[in-house]
Amino acid sequence: MDNIIPLKDTSLDETFSKYEAKFKALADQKRLHILNLLCKQESTCVCDLSELIEMPQSKLSYHLKILLDAGLILKETKGTWSYYRINQEEINHLLSPELCCLFRPSCC
Repeated sequence: MDNIIPLKDTSLDETFSKYEAKFKALADQKRLHILNLLCKQESTCVCDLSELIEMPQSKLSYHLKILLDAGLILKETKGTWSYYRINQEEINHLLSPELCCLFRPSCC
């Protein structure tokens, strides 16, 4: 009768999954280049970004979707054009002490 099933810490699993998606999005030179370009401007049209990075819009859209799904960038649609900008809050979060606490809990 003492068959106690230990509870799994799903919050930690969710945290790991969230960071996994973000770091996968960052683990590509093209996406890092896109983020670098977006850091330099407040908001950039996908058509201008395509010229800046010298990449066809279809390939660029693929990379933008990965960054968007990871929450690293934000998208605003005006008419038929999409404008992208850095999600500064999320970028700051990745560079924050909170992430370090996952690996150095004695420091937190």
